[in-house]
Amino acid sequence: MLQNPTLDKLQALHLRGMLRALQEQAQMPECAQLSFEERLGLLVDREVAERDNQRLARRLKQAQLRQEAVVEDIDFRHPRGLDRSLLLSLASCQWVRQRNNCLLTGPTGTGKTYLACALAQKACREGCSVQYARMSRLLAQLSAAKAEGTFVKRLSALARTDLLVLDDWGITPLSAENRRDLLEVLDDRYELRSTLVTSQLPLEHWHEALGDPTLADAILDRLVHNAHKIALFGESLRKTRASEAPMMEGGS
Repeated sequence: MLQNPTLDKLQALHLRGMLRALQEQAQMPECAQLSFEERLGLLVDREVAERDNQRLARRLKQAQLRQEAVVEDIDFRHPRGLDRSLLLSLASCQWVRQRNNCLLTGPTGTGKTYLACALAQKACREGCSVQYARMSRLLAQLSAAKAEGTFVKRLSALARTDLLVLDDWGITPLSAENRRDLLEVLDDRYELRSTLVTSQLPLEHWHEALGDPTLADAILDRLVHNAHKIALFGESLRKTRASEAPMMEGGS
């Protein structure tokens, strides 16, 4: 019987999906009724599914999303200016393929980070590379990269990422170095990759918050152009749900 040598060879070839599927078929008498082509097709389908799952796991690990969020769990019941049709359109990830941006603004607790992570997670499921970063932390990392001599390498990695999520835009004042670094990041991505930004500041206050009028013009020109805009409003979801049953979506 060739089954054991076959299993060993599948293991050696790293065809672990086919290996597990073949082992399962051996425990299912009804599989004997299938043709060779049907059984082979099931083995190949399992291998493809296993590899897709492995690639997704790697993308999610690389993304380092702040919350475990999925678009299927987004709450549309609370009034906060969230357009269902726009959100579902964004969930298709066509905007990422078209290299557009997305700007999410609103008071604290209205779910900006959750929405951003949900859209980023969907982008991972659609095969896109994603990187999540809090704005202040990313700028600190870029500053440290200069001292370590890895600044250009770090910029190149960010430039290759299909979707960059910048969370908490405008929370802390930017230094002149921060503004220049941010422009470098966004200039590399302009019309080549997508960027998703969340901020408590209304969009009309971003220019002032950036500090330097000239650099602010350059930064916003590369970010706001071809951007989908979602402006949330209302009270914190944490407060409104205090007397309700627990729900899936968080309120960041």
